[in-house]
Amino acid sequence: MAERMLKFTTVARRTPEKRAADARAGDFHEIYADFIDAKASEQSARCSQCGVPFCQTHCPLHNNIPDWLRMTAEGRLEEAYQLSAATSSMPEVCGRICPQDRLCEGNCVIEQSGHGTVTIGAVERYINDKAWDMGWVKPLAVGPDQGQSVGIVGAGPAGLSAAERLREAGYAVTVYDRHDRAGGLLIYGIPSFKLEKDVVTRRTERLAEGGIAFKLGFEVGRDATLEQLRERHDAVLIATGVYAARDLVAPGAGSAGVAPALDYLIASNRTGLGDSVPAYESGELDAAGKDVVVVGGGDTAMDCVRTAIRQGATSVTCLYRRDKANMPGSMREVANAEEEGVVFEWLAAPRAVTGEAAGVTGVRAARMRLGAPDSSGRQTPEEIDGGDFERPAQLLIKALGFEPEPLAQLWSAPDLKTTRWGTVKVDVRHQMTNLDGVFAAGDIVRGASLVVWAIRDGYDAAAAIQRYLQAKVGASALIAAE
Repeated sequence: MAERMLKFTTVARRTPEKRAADARAGDFHEIYADFIDAKASEQSARCSQCGVPFCQTHCPLHNNIPDWLRMTAEGRLEEAYQLSAATSSMPEVCGRICPQDRLCEGNCVIEQSGHGTVTIGAVERYINDKAWDMGWVKPLAVGPDQGQSVGIVGAGPAGLSAAERLREAGYAVTVYDRHDRAGGLLIYGIPSFKLEKDVVTRRTERLAEGGIAFKLGFEVGRDATLEQLRERHDAVLIATGVYAARDLVAPGAGSAGVAPALDYLIASNRTGLGDSVPAYESGELDAAGKDVVVVGGGDTAMDCVRTAIRQGATSVTCLYRRDKANMPGSMREVANAEEEGVVFEWLAAPRAVTGEAAGVTGVRAARMRLGAPDSSGRQTPEEIDGGDFERPAQLLIKALGFEPEPLAQLWSAPDLKTTRWGTVKVDVRHQMTNLDGVFAAGDIVRGASLVVWAIRDGYDAAAAIQRYLQAKVGASALIAAE
């Protein structure tokens, strides 16, 4: 092993080749090429195999990263895939969209020593794409029938990961989702240049082939109440995510031409999937030929600015009220956006939307500076007197984050307890809500977060549901014996 590993002092960090900015800005294909076998092996061999693998401990799934890097370096690719898949239901998805710079790679020991992190995400994507190509990904292994069923509301990463674990344990699983395709934001929120949709659909097809039932176009509150789902199933998992957009508070924010980020991204993704989208076809949610301003600094804002570039916008500007160092989004995504021609206005916040109610013409913004820290420890943005400036905009996209929808009201479930933030309240010991047999996981519990955390929450919820159902069977057996 010593000859194969520990090469970080002699082999430089290399990422997969990235398509030129001018070429990739004209389409929605992924921007990174695949590693070839030799390059993946070489880059994996840079791993230091440290005694305390911070890459693993800082991964929400605690993926066995050093081990599958070693196997990749040694050419044991099928074993590397099996180890990767043992802790993640969507490793090739995480390899594409996880902010590795903030998680595994950002905590790599050799990165801290100045040698440049191992390209963990690229290797993860490589070995799992290889597994699909080689036929190593097997059908879902379903356990003995438990005679109990679970209903899962939400076909995003939390719901899908829980469904997989529960089906493997032998439970009948039905996944309900309001959209007409399974995948949640993986399908409709994340653009194809980061995650091509066949990568998601082959996962959901595998689950369907394994016996998981999908009820799509199904909206709880319209097609059934929460109480009716409880009557159908022995347990219910709420994994809806958070979809309500935070609003822009500024004069003119209600004008035509001001759009929520998710509406814009869904329209773009649906169009790419071949759907007819009237709001896109009319030009309302199409950036072509327009000056576009995106307000926000997270990964959703980066998805919007990079989508606008690909739609043929005349100009694309991102306004963010803090500086680049305090931006919540991935620095990798910021760099990609800058390469593609996005202009960033750091320390800038919208003061007013100009134009008429029938259509915006621009945005007036204030220059900001960072003042004293708030209760969270982050410096508070403060306006600079006399620092106003204007930018033209015929399309203004609000990417200010997401809030939970009022599920208790929408689902006719007034007894379902929520937190003061609107998220579903659960007992942290077992992820069950105040309603017996009703669990919750993912963003609807923790707030808007990462896909990898949603997968982890789905796993934890599946384990909790299995314990609950086993206890339910045990209690029934005791009653029968008496």
